Amino acid sequence: MKKPMVIIFLGPPGSGKGTQAELLKKKFNLECIGSGDLLRFRKKKKDYTGKKIGQVIDQGKRVPTPVIFTLWINKMESLKKNQLKVNSYFNGFIIDGSPRTISEANLIELALEWYEWDKNIKVFFINISSKETIFRLTKRRICGLCGRSIPYTKKFKKLKKCDKCQGNLIVRADDNIKGIKERLKWFKTEVKPVIDCYKKRKRLIKINGEQSIGDVFKDILKFI
Repeated sequence: MKKPMVIIFLGPPGSGKGTQAELLKKKFNLECIGSGDLLRFRKKKKDYTGKKIGQVIDQGKRVPTPVIFTLWINKMESLKKNQLKVNSYFNGFIIDGSPRTISEANLIELALEWYEWDKNIKVFFINISSKETIFRLTKRRICGLCGRSIPYTKKFKKLKKCDKCQGNLIVRADDNIKGIKERLKWFKTEVKPVIDCYKKRKRLIKINGEQSIGDVFKDILKFI
């Protein structure tokens, strides 16, 4: 039996993780565990947690690990159920937006081992400079309906509506210099140790993110 692929994307804000995840998803028919998508879906449920998630993400703050991890496990259980169906076609999945901390990296590793998806893991670090992050995020737009990030490149500059769901394009409230610098500070404090951890485990694949979307994708494919 072919071993399902598990791909993890890491990188500073604006590095194009979501864009590359979408390209890989289409090319290899992969599932996706996107923390942002899971949170947006969960907040629609009008219970305490749903309302609290809405309040937190609407303020640009981070939902704590226990809540995120519960959503991951529910999604992984669903994927495993589909994988075990007769004549199922399961190539694997992409983890987009996590891990954000060392503790999350350890939890993900345990979960992947539990579901027997720990034999074919690739961790990509898409690297861009702080200057490039600021440039990209002050220019980008977000779909107000599905949350898709629209990069400020080529054909995407001319879009008036989301090319995925036709939702209206908006600017995130925290996509300003102050908000971006706060996220960069958090990235260096919390996510950088995760990158160093995967490097020590000899799992990290570093990619130059300051190329065109197509060239970044070509570099990623070299390792897949």
